[in-house]
Amino acid sequence: MYETSQYLTFTLGEEVFALDIGTVREVLELTAITRIPRTPEFMRGVINLRGRAVPVLELRRKFGMEPAADTVSTCIIIVEAELEGEGAVIGALVDSVREVIEIPAEAIEPAPRMGTAVRQDFIRGMGHRNDGFVIILDGNRIFSVEELAATGAAVGAGALPGEDAVPVAATAGGDGAPL
Repeated sequence: MYETSQYLTFTLGEEVFALDIGTVREVLELTAITRIPRTPEFMRGVINLRGRAVPVLELRRKFGMEPAADTVSTCIIIVEAELEGEGAVIGALVDSVREVIEIPAEAIEPAPRMGTAVRQDFIRGMGHRNDGFVIILDGNRIFSVEELAATGAAVGAGALPGEDAVPVAATAGGDGAPL
């Protein structure tokens, strides 16, 4: 018996990518992002998510793609990744969010060793979808501990001054509705 998994699909340029829905906490419209000095170019900065400072990575730059201007479709996907055995809440800036899809395990194959701007170890597999493919990413590998350490050191424990940290609820669009 094959297992079917759900994935949130999003775009970077013309490419369609996906993250396992189990790692996605919510999707936000683009909001104010505070830049942090001396962080890698792909670290856009941090956002205030209900009193908690959450680092935001610009996936286009992380994957070595040309930067693009933000649009009304630009979104931040809030992801919970596991870094060295601990949970970390991270924002991923993407061109647009598309939909949640189901892909059966038998429709996922290993990524080819060529032709993508994304590092091979970031790709969990290629999902067959209609007449094309969806690049399924491994959220635990995209966000490295070393890269986030620079942001974490600048942000501190995560709560903004004068505010209590609040756990991230599993919602879509930041409106409180469950995924």
